[in-house]
Amino acid sequence: MAGHQLDRALENVDAAMRQLKDSMRGMPVRREGFKGAHDATARAVATLTVALSDSRGALRD
Repeated sequence: MAGHQLDRALENVDAAMRQLKDSMRGMPVRREGFKGAHDATARAVATLTVALSDSRGALRD
């Protein structure tokens, strides 16, 4: 994956996570365990995006 493709993918993931956060605003905090699943997913996505950003130097354009 070239550097510009990585940037685009990270931007799309960021936009999707922002959209998810916005959609949760009207939900009760503990609605059927969704908050816990959301938090676990957000941590996993953050770990992935940091790892992808850190690997940028190994990618060739």
